[in-house]
Amino acid sequence: MNNHSEESKTYLFAVHHLGFRPFFLLAGVFALFSMLLWMWLYQGNHSLPQTQVLANSIWHAHEMIYGYSVAVIAGFLLTAVRNWTGVQTLHGVPLMVLALIWLLARVMPLINHPDALYLMAAFDLLFNLALSACVLYPIIKVKQWSQMGVWSKVLLLFVANGLFYLGLFGQIDQGIQWGLYTGLYLIISTILMMARRVLPFFIEKGVDESITLINHRWVDISSLILMLLFVIVEVFLPLPTFSAVIALLLFLVHVIRLVGWYTPGIWRKPLLWILYLAYSWVVLGFALKGITIFIAVNPMLAVHAFAVGGVGLITLGMMSRVALGHTGRDVFNPPSILTAIFLILMLGSLVRVLLPMLAPGMYQYWIGISQVCWIISFAMFTWLYTPILLKPRVDGSYG
Repeated sequence: MNNHSEESKTYLFAVHHLGFRPFFLLAGVFALFSMLLWMWLYQGNHSLPQTQVLANSIWHAHEMIYGYSVAVIAGFLLTAVRNWTGVQTLHGVPLMVLALIWLLARVMPLINHPDALYLMAAFDLLFNLALSACVLYPIIKVKQWSQMGVWSKVLLLFVANGLFYLGLFGQIDQGIQWGLYTGLYLIISTILMMARRVLPFFIEKGVDESITLINHRWVDISSLILMLLFVIVEVFLPLPTFSAVIALLLFLVHVIRLVGWYTPGIWRKPLLWILYLAYSWVVLGFALKGITIFIAVNPMLAVHAFAVGGVGLITLGMMSRVALGHTGRDVFNPPSILTAIFLILMLGSLVRVLLPMLAPGMYQYWIGISQVCWIISFAMFTWLYTPILLKPRVDGSYG
């Protein structure tokens, strides 16, 4: 629900108007520069100032989950919850303060000071908790209890991040692993939930032909139950054989969902096929987890099928679509350069996940090529979307 007194004003910049603006901008810039830093660390054998406590690979994993991915989720939910509830979500100075807290957490690992990681934990957990409160408030105000499932995932990200820091500071032996993998699977679970809500609608409204997609209630229920069981036996017990079996069941369930959502018209719409293929990468991740029953597979390939192919592509696709729609632009006629942006990141996903299975001896080179693809893709996204995210809506409205 827009503030009509705000709508009558003229704005030069609008980055503070709605949650998607600062957080999509920060996510794009952070995706670019954090990967440049990771490439320098990994390929050049360099170290972060805090490497004795926070190893390079742990920093990379944590920041892709709780830095980049959570920023996209924050931008999406602070925008979507307003649409769902009709209640104005965080905006103006409070929104920019929340963004600053997120940014301070990202900067702390780069500072050579004995208290830097404690400040990182404080800012990061404060951000998680504040985001949870900001998402919860509109839901409670209108008593829209059906949205509590979405909010619960935001709260659980706070808990999982807390486990990570307890592990980092030596309070829980398995804390780092629990925090990272629970965070990753919470991100995947959130993506699957939001895709179920919006992707069939996007496809039905976006393709040129008239179509009604197939959704099965039993698929919706079983996918939630299986995902919960998967996280328990994969992360906390762990029971590799059981988790592999459940992963195969998740693979089958989500294949059935994807078949029901398929229509050839998506291939003429970049903002549709990118989301469909990103979902397919998540399904491939479950397949790679599952086939470990039969053959040995590097576990990092499944992780990066989820992370690069799944999270990377779907967040890029969602940011591209949401930013156009909520700035008054035509989502059915997006900038043509988006196709190249999506294809470059898709190439990076293929190189990172599939080629190491074919030529494992070149593993470091495949990682390097994938890193370059990610950097190019997000550099192009940031260049294209920075003015869109900074400037007011094309219709002059507040938002």
